[in-house]
Amino acid sequence: MTSIVTGAFGYIGKYIARNLLQQGERIVTITTHPGKPNPFGASVRAFSYDFDQPNLLVDHLQGADVLYNTYWVRFEHYGASFRQAVRNTGTLFECAKRAGVQKIVHISVTHASTDSDLPYYAGKGLQEQALIDCGLPYSIVRPTLVFGDEDILVNNIAWLIRKFPLFPIFGDGRYRVQPVFVADLAAIAIESARKSGSETIDAIGPENYTFAEFLRLIARTIKPQVRLIHISPALGILLGELIGLALGDILLTPDELRGLMSNLLTSEAPPNGSTRFSEWLMENRQTIGGAYSSEWQRHFR
Repeated sequence: MTSIVTGAFGYIGKYIARNLLQQGERIVTITTHPGKPNPFGASVRAFSYDFDQPNLLVDHLQGADVLYNTYWVRFEHYGASFRQAVRNTGTLFECAKRAGVQKIVHISVTHASTDSDLPYYAGKGLQEQALIDCGLPYSIVRPTLVFGDEDILVNNIAWLIRKFPLFPIFGDGRYRVQPVFVADLAAIAIESARKSGSETIDAIGPENYTFAEFLRLIARTIKPQVRLIHISPALGILLGELIGLALGDILLTPDELRGLMSNLLTSEAPPNGSTRFSEWLMENRQTIGGAYSSEWQRHFR
């Protein structure tokens, strides 16, 4: 088989591509940064998205059996908007249909909804609707909080805990997260691609924490002496903006915090990931948070 994986030089896409290569598939990636260092060498050919040239995009997609789509933007900046990302996603799906792709596996997020008042989740819902409307068999995979070696959020929480004597818990910290390992997410997506028909499934890890418990676990594992303090969400966002200015990055957006505090990174479905965050954290306690991971450096510079 031949599969197209968008963003195979990035985070989730890299794990999907690696898994597929191990199964003997031929892989092509479409990416925002085709000139980035290729971790797969000659095993993966890279093309740019070329959303403004649909015929060229169709050529990139030609010959693929499955398209695994990870394309999205975390926040709006430098001309990258959620509306534009939704429009580009629709173009990608229509070009995949023209190219003869047999199935599309789309990585979304838990609680994606066109009715959401959070632009990130509403945009993800519009992406899902565009996929359904294109008429191809599909799998929509909705992960909770994704963690792994290249993760930005969990790594930077650990980095801040290592750097400062205090770390904030926004509000009461009782809102919940169910972290899923990125390699488990990749395996769930690939398994879903093998099924006939269409489905929408959540990708969920086996552990469920309040956010306060989640932070205490990280602190206890890497720096037990750090003090966790409760602060208001507004003050937390302000502190995040100040630290972000110093780092030349965006640590956390208000909408991301609202989604977290609304329990949107959880699921009512049974867990289908097997890797326990607590065990992974213990195995990686010497390296997690050792260096800051910049969203701007990764995507905008």
